[in-house]
Amino acid sequence: MALDAQGPVVVIGAGPAGLAAAMELSRRHTPVVVLERQERPGGLAQTVDFAGGRFDLGGHRFYTKIDEIGRLWEELLGEDFLTRDRLSRVFYQGAFYSYPLKPFEALRNLGPRRSLAIILSYLRARVRPDLPEDTFERWVSNRFGRALYETFFKAYTEKVWGIPCSQIGVEWAAQRIRDLSLGKAVWSRLNPFRRAPAAVSLIEQFRYPRLGPGMMWDACVRASSAEGAEVRLNHEVLRIRHEGDRVLAVEVAGPQGPLTLSPGHVISTMPLADLLLALDPQPPEDVATAARGLRRRAFLTVALLVETADTFPDNWVYVHDPSVRVGRVQNFRNWSPAMMPSDTQTIIGMEYFCDEGDSLWTAADADLRALAQTEILRLGLLSDAAISDATVVRVRDAYPIYDPGYEQRVATARAYLAGFANLRTCGRGGLHRYNNLDHSMLTGLYAARNVTGEAHDVWSVNVEAAHVEDNA
Repeated sequence: MALDAQGPVVVIGAGPAGLAAAMELSRRHTPVVVLERQERPGGLAQTVDFAGGRFDLGGHRFYTKIDEIGRLWEELLGEDFLTRDRLSRVFYQGAFYSYPLKPFEALRNLGPRRSLAIILSYLRARVRPDLPEDTFERWVSNRFGRALYETFFKAYTEKVWGIPCSQIGVEWAAQRIRDLSLGKAVWSRLNPFRRAPAAVSLIEQFRYPRLGPGMMWDACVRASSAEGAEVRLNHEVLRIRHEGDRVLAVEVAGPQGPLTLSPGHVISTMPLADLLLALDPQPPEDVATAARGLRRRAFLTVALLVETADTFPDNWVYVHDPSVRVGRVQNFRNWSPAMMPSDTQTIIGMEYFCDEGDSLWTAADADLRALAQTEILRLGLLSDAAISDATVVRVRDAYPIYDPGYEQRVATARAYLAGFANLRTCGRGGLHRYNNLDHSMLTGLYAARNVTGEAHDVWSVNVEAAHVEDNA
């Protein structure tokens, strides 16, 4: 089956960016077909049904300073778009720390000796910074001191990325730890020389769909379909044929067999490396080499069904303690009570960061369930008797890794793709950039508008964002 050579815009991926692009195109009466390899829309921000309840693949707050995106979210969900209070804590060396930190709690948990070490380490870093400032480790240590870096940054960051902080690019720190971070929150309260409270505070509230982010993506699909868009789930792009500066065909594996689409334009949200390596003919060797060097981090969630609604008060907990492998713990009833319709149950998400193919990724589900149960008991968040069931969901290509040289590899890929007249990229995967939901959706809107003749710099989105608040 093939569509007309002057066919629709083919959007690869039904995540936030792809669905935003599809909505924008359909509202402009531009034919569009969305291809999604998974059985649900939402990409990395899916909501999964389990045991009569729901859980997210990761916790996804809806917070934005982009008015257009805020209005779009309100339009799509209306009264189902809740305002939620934020409560999250950090677990470190057997103790919980409020986030943002409370000074007396921090002093009690850290102890006077450790607190003094943090202050002296900070003063040392201000007088004698570690140069050149070219890694995450040096960037954080120079701003907060080595002792604070080792206390509240090192273990958790290395869990997330699977590589030493000395091998993580400084761009990651500059993007994710700007005006506020856990480190600044700690320092602003332990610093005996401060003259006034910190001017910036952590985001204390966020918006959230009543039944999880899946509600938002289902609403996007309905809105796009009502304007004539086709959203095809379980359709995986295998190859993208091109000649000269134009994509001529997109070859797809679908439920009914192979499918070839002839697009007018292509908007891709698939991982940048996968897009380049799916091209036929393949790109020049330097571009292919750059693509193969763009690494992504995976993660998996072990969702525990708990036979009580009275667990712990947080929306989520950051686990900075290196004695356990879990990185974050989500309490989905506290995101929205409607995520678990039973008044006597909740779902707890134990999140593990990993690489596709490593020992965590390939572990049997039963072993992962046993690991999650052991670790949540060690953290003191649940009792053994409360856990009645569990399931495991693995997520590929979750986080673009900012390792040494990644910027040049992205630049090489971007320069090559600029030579195509009808191929554009957007979203977290398509730009190899750690975008939030609002930034991803804005890149989708911009990509769609560019197809219709406007000129927006998709690559500039989130370069100077000011509301990123934590380093994970």
